[in-house]
Amino acid sequence: MSKTAKTLTPKLVKKLWLAFILLVLLMGISYISITSYLANMHNEETTQRLNADVAKHVIDEKFTNASPFLEDGSVNKPLFGDLMHDMMAVNRGIEVYLLDQKGSILYSVVLDPNDKDATKSVSLAPINSFIADDGKNFILGDDPRDAEQQKIFSAAPYAIDGHNGFVYIVLAGKKFQEVSSTLLGQYVAKLGLGSFILTMFFTVLIGLIAIWFLTKNLRLITGTVRRFSDGDLSARIENPDDSDISIFANSFNEMADTIVDNMDKMQSVDLLRRELIANVSHDLRTPLAILKGYIETLQMKRDTLSEEEKQEYLQITHSNVDKLSKLINQLFEYSKLEAEQVVPVKEPFSITELSHDLIAKFKVIAQQKQIELQLDNPQQNSMVFADVSLVERALQNLIENAIKYTEPKGKVTLSLQKIGKNIEINITDTGTGIPVNEQPFIFDRYKQVDESAKKQGSGLGLAIVKKIMELHDTTITVLSKPKEGSSFIFNLPAYQQV
Repeated sequence: MSKTAKTLTPKLVKKLWLAFILLVLLMGISYISITSYLANMHNEETTQRLNADVAKHVIDEKFTNASPFLEDGSVNKPLFGDLMHDMMAVNRGIEVYLLDQKGSILYSVVLDPNDKDATKSVSLAPINSFIADDGKNFILGDDPRDAEQQKIFSAAPYAIDGHNGFVYIVLAGKKFQEVSSTLLGQYVAKLGLGSFILTMFFTVLIGLIAIWFLTKNLRLITGTVRRFSDGDLSARIENPDDSDISIFANSFNEMADTIVDNMDKMQSVDLLRRELIANVSHDLRTPLAILKGYIETLQMKRDTLSEEEKQEYLQITHSNVDKLSKLINQLFEYSKLEAEQVVPVKEPFSITELSHDLIAKFKVIAQQKQIELQLDNPQQNSMVFADVSLVERALQNLIENAIKYTEPKGKVTLSLQKIGKNIEINITDTGTGIPVNEQPFIFDRYKQVDESAKKQGSGLGLAIVKKIMELHDTTITVLSKPKEGSSFIFNLPAYQQV
């Protein structure tokens, strides 16, 4: 099966079809059952309404000329035999019962004394209700031949020769029930077959239209998801809020955007990783080549070299070992920061004292390059709440970077200023400056700006500073103009002594 076919006939559509067919069958069975029940009730109510006065007519016409009781008080059975013969000639479903005033059955031609299901009395409540309403309401009474059945009836009271009771006529007797059940079964069969054929026809027609309409948005979403999974990363569900399943549509669009963003980030990270490896490999190769060259020279010419030359070669070797050590330390430090393995331990400390120590530390290096290094506003003691070792590392990188790019007779200034609830730290130099188009990228890993006159360094110093600022929930800003110098500015929360 093709992908298109799978898209157009998903399992959900098949389940909808199955549920729809089962629902229609259930409704059909319910409809036939309810229709049959109501039809039977209607037939019984009609029969009872038409024959409501039958019991009264029996009393008026039959008991006027002949008493239903003999002189000894027993029931006049021949009279009831003639009565049943006459009535059954008209309706074989009728059963006549003579009751006393308590509802006990005195006599009936159809009642078999050996019938185990037969009862000896009937409830008077339905009879009294029937008589009170003159037979206008539909009422079911007891079936003397089956205690668990309720039948339509006609009833009327009598008072003859000191005897009181009721004539109770079941209008739907056993014969009527047998014929009615047969006809009802045939009716249900015909109705069921016709309804089934008609229902299935309209089910197929309506089902096709309904399922096509209900799954329209689902098919569109499924097609979009399949296009996305096949590589079309721009595939999105149009107008998701107008969809019948807008939550799913919006969730898919958000998920697709997230996946694409993550893929872009992964590609960017991979590109930066390769650039980093390439650049670090270059910086590692240079001092290693120098080390190898000078060590080989010392080995081959150790007997011909003067002591001064040996000391010079050893100094160069030592300098390159320091550069390698520094590069490896920076790589290790940056990898820990990027992997979020460094947790800042924040505490109050004097940023002024730390600045004095760093100025003293870099004073000799600055003097060697004939650069003036100073601390601005040293009289005020500024306290901050931060990780002292991380802040020290950031300031070292910034001061070292400023000295590196400042020409002789230039100036590097570290200034501290309280602004609101923060202490602003500003490292300003009078160096070569940074081109405007390069400024947004100087904090990227291994980004160096002046490629034509590249300084020695790993390119990780400013990237480490940026990571340290992120750990302190702050940012670092650069202000620079070519040939006019640069300023690196960041803020740390001032420590409020209680």
